[in-house]
Amino acid sequence: MIVVDVQKDFCEGGSVPVTGGARIATAIADLVEQSAGGDYRYIVATRDHHIDPGGHFSDTPDFQDSFPVHCVAGGEGSEFHPHFVPAVTGGKVDAVFFKGAHSASKSGFEGADEQGTSLADWLRERGVEDVDVVGIATDHCVRATALDAVAAGFRARVRLDYSVGVAQDTTAAALDDFRQAGVAVSGTAPAQ
Repeated sequence: MIVVDVQKDFCEGGSVPVTGGARIATAIADLVEQSAGGDYRYIVATRDHHIDPGGHFSDTPDFQDSFPVHCVAGGEGSEFHPHFVPAVTGGKVDAVFFKGAHSASKSGFEGADEQGTSLADWLRERGVEDVDVVGIATDHCVRATALDAVAAGFRARVRLDYSVGVAQDTTAAALDDFRQAGVAVSGTAPAQ
């Protein structure tokens, strides 16, 4: 399972909040607790980790390619949401992949762990062929990660019960993108 960007800045009270982010952080933490060593052989997480992402930060963001300042490396907003932290510190998450140091990098497949190993290589080294993708936001980083998973040769499924989108129209467009790319979808998207 790939847990995408369950970070403070993407939850209520953060600099780019997604309504329902804290609720999804709790749901994912519960899922990880129940699934560790069971439903999933491996559980990994991604984190936006911006140092100097160029035009990705903007005072006049378009909320597609540019956004207000968020998830600055070393800043509080880049930390995992407190509801999800116990899953990480408790050893239930096998690896964390940092993305976007010097670019927008919406996809977890653009990230690397602390040793510099890419997400695709990490998964392949462990014989992983299927991934479930959950997290924040369905219509941005979850979308990019799921689509890149398929492009990298993995079978991917987005679990909508454990993902939250920014807006209904962009989430609906992401669901269309999933269907066209062969990304499986399960569950239903939470009400916006």
